[in-house]
Amino acid sequence: MTKHPIPFLLYLEWILLGIIAIIEFLRFPFPHLPRFPLLNLLGLAVFGIMGLRLPTQKSVKVIYTGVEIGVILLVSLVGKLRMLPLMLIILVIRNCFIFERQSRLIITGFAFVLFLMREVDRFQSRSLRSRPPFHPPRLAMPERWLFILLSSIVVFGLVLVFLQLLVDAVLAERRSRDELAQANAQLRRYAIRIEDMATLQERNRIAREIHDSLGHSLITFNLHLEAALRLMESNPAEAKDFLLEVKQVAATALQDVRQSVATLRSNPLQGQSLEDAIASLIQEFHKSTGILPDCQINLSHPVTPDVKMASYRIIQESLTNIYKHAKATEVSIQIWTDSRFHLMIQDNGRGFDVMQNTTGFGLQGMRERTQALGGRFTINTAPGQGCQVRVEW
Repeated sequence: MTKHPIPFLLYLEWILLGIIAIIEFLRFPFPHLPRFPLLNLLGLAVFGIMGLRLPTQKSVKVIYTGVEIGVILLVSLVGKLRMLPLMLIILVIRNCFIFERQSRLIITGFAFVLFLMREVDRFQSRSLRSRPPFHPPRLAMPERWLFILLSSIVVFGLVLVFLQLLVDAVLAERRSRDELAQANAQLRRYAIRIEDMATLQERNRIAREIHDSLGHSLITFNLHLEAALRLMESNPAEAKDFLLEVKQVAATALQDVRQSVATLRSNPLQGQSLEDAIASLIQEFHKSTGILPDCQINLSHPVTPDVKMASYRIIQESLTNIYKHAKATEVSIQIWTDSRFHLMIQDNGRGFDVMQNTTGFGLQGMRERTQALGGRFTINTAPGQGCQVRVEW
């Protein structure tokens, strides 16, 4: 058993049953009818309580529906309940949530036939009561009552069809909402998994960078310092040269540390515009290399935060690669928008063979950042011909 799937319909059922109970208790406007208020009120109470839980197992569904039908027959045949159509409507609504379409149509057809038999019997009784005294019984009813009978049957049938369509729409909307919620939950799980994988890849990359750059710098620093100490008394001039080299190595190591820390920041933009953030990167690059990149930015359309972040990281990685490997003297950065977002970073360095180096220099990370946002990443380079990185979103 499970709770009623639509609480609003459960409250509506209780309201209808309450109306039936009030009318049954008052017997208005037919005080001459036989009174069975206790039986009818008890049947209505049982029928209302059954709506709190709906069965889920097939065998229990059949028993549940049989009990519902038994209560309806009891209050209609023995208790002479007059508001039978409302109970039949409640029966149809409940069974729309219990059974599939074929079984649902059977219950709806049963409710319609029960209503039809009740209406025919009721109008025939009125016809017999209204004939003149000592007049032989007639099976035919007056045209007015026949019209009322047909009208009530058609209206009740339309109500049942409307309820079927309404419940189908409600169930379809509920299924769509559940499927959407499941899809959103799955997407959240995928997003968390992808974020974890990206974080792990970024950490591994930074670990390799620290090992290859900072570790090498520290080893060189230590060797030069030992040599300077050994030559301090015997050859002070050569020891001084070693110390100067140690200073240069220390400056390089410090720049590597700063670069790694900048890469680790979760939000390097920190509320800055893309232009200001790129200007900071260019200033740091100029301090480290003495090269002032030519930067041209023309943003005629707004840029999403994801594209801003990816652009910043790609430029940061490109400048790092140029600083460490390219031996370039000129660098240009161009950003513009038309129907798409374009980013181009170009240098006149020594270049490299793309076929022999497809994952080095952070290229894989830049390609993944671009593709994660549905963009296109291309690189044009060759030994001795510089390098050009292009990104489009």
